[in-house]
Amino acid sequence: MNTIKNHKLIVPEGNPVTLDVYWLADNKPKPIVVFAHGFKGFKDWGHWHLIAESFAKAGFCFVKFNFSNNGVTPDDLFNFADLEAFGNNNYTKELNDIQLVIDWIIQDKDFKQKINWQEQNISLIGHSRGGPIVLIAGLENKNVKAVITWASVNELNYAWGKTNHQILDWEKEGVYYIRNGRTKQNMPMYYQIYDDYLQNKLRFSTIETLRNLKIPYLILHGAADPAVPVATAQYLFEHANDAQLHIIENANHVFGGMHPFVGSELPEHSKELVARSLLFLEEKTF
Repeated sequence: MNTIKNHKLIVPEGNPVTLDVYWLADNKPKPIVVFAHGFKGFKDWGHWHLIAESFAKAGFCFVKFNFSNNGVTPDDLFNFADLEAFGNNNYTKELNDIQLVIDWIIQDKDFKQKINWQEQNISLIGHSRGGPIVLIAGLENKNVKAVITWASVNELNYAWGKTNHQILDWEKEGVYYIRNGRTKQNMPMYYQIYDDYLQNKLRFSTIETLRNLKIPYLILHGAADPAVPVATAQYLFEHANDAQLHIIENANHVFGGMHPFVGSELPEHSKELVARSLLFLEEKTF
């Protein structure tokens, strides 16, 4: 297994985008898979490395990365050490980050020489809140040939207050806090993310994105997901043009994973997640 670990792509403001690459050096041209983590996620969470290895063993080049404002830093990749960056994250920044990764794959000569990747054959996978982000990126990039979402939310305003009163309080205070049950941190979300959403509602609309998305799309969701209801997967499927939907019975939001992850073998639900994803990609991109 060949890897590039913690390669940094410079972002004009804030932390760099840090990424990992997994592939087998067998001289065969490889399709690229780019994985985007979700809210309160990061590239080194749980068992994502084992999933990356599984894709690489199947003949793909797998790239996983940290959004520049996800709260972890290049010096501390396993903890939310930069809550100010986390609070100042927004969807425009995340889309800029994934575009930066795609541009690096396409343009970097050293990467091309090492990987021997198939030109214009990039697929995107997004977990949870990363789902709508990869759908938008897939729509906006001609080199993206397929998109997969794992336990995706339906719309990017999914978590905000349901009443105008809550939104007004957020605007007045400038911030509200999200409790991280795992780390016990109160993580800030500054009002700027809502303002960014309002200024880009059409671009950030999942329904509008799916209406215009013409590439193959696979929706995978756990039937026992406690964080994002399985009905969300049906919502995405109903609004898509060219989509497949598969529900993994008894699977939770992270398909049996946890952080930290102990062991060298994927949980059964993650094995099914990977198998379904690979089957789809082999049919649609090889």
